[in-house]
Amino acid sequence: MRRSKAERQSLLREKIEDSPFVTDEQLAKDFQVSIQTIRLDRMELSIPELRERIKHVATKQWNETVKALPVEEVIGDIIDLELDERAISMLDITSEFVFSRNKIARGHHLFAQANSLAVAVINDELALTAKSTLRFKRQVKEGERVVAKAVVKGRDKRGYTIVEVNSFVNNEPVLTGEFFMFHSSESKGE
Repeated sequence: MRRSKAERQSLLREKIEDSPFVTDEQLAKDFQVSIQTIRLDRMELSIPELRERIKHVATKQWNETVKALPVEEVIGDIIDLELDERAISMLDITSEFVFSRNKIARGHHLFAQANSLAVAVINDELALTAKSTLRFKRQVKEGERVVAKAVVKGRDKRGYTIVEVNSFVNNEPVLTGEFFMFHSSESKGE
């Protein structure tokens, strides 16, 4: 179904407002137009490219900073963070993350994204993974975007903080994990 330019641009604006992390490629597929048409529409509507939208959302939502490790050591881009509550990061799977023969992401990169997010969500200067349990749900391929969501679930009987991390590609689960986190305030009895 062909839409008028005005109608397409109106729907495009709504779609980006609802999903600020949608790619131009995905929008082109959804609207059945070329990527260049999407880029021109975005420019006419003064909607920035994806990277700029990510930065904007991150600065708007972040009222706290990562304490347990430098932000640049988190694997992926943190786009939401509420210490000791929840966090979200995005990782674009590029050629450096995949096996050259089959273009499938190496599992340790998906683990690293989930693990560093579990560390980042802890409101402490020192946070270490004591134990983790992971389940890979499906392969991730080059060109896909992995969104990891961490939620602090509470403490276990040993006093470790339990962080649940679920990773998705287009809302399809690719990894689930439970991380038992030691942090320095536990050693002080806090």
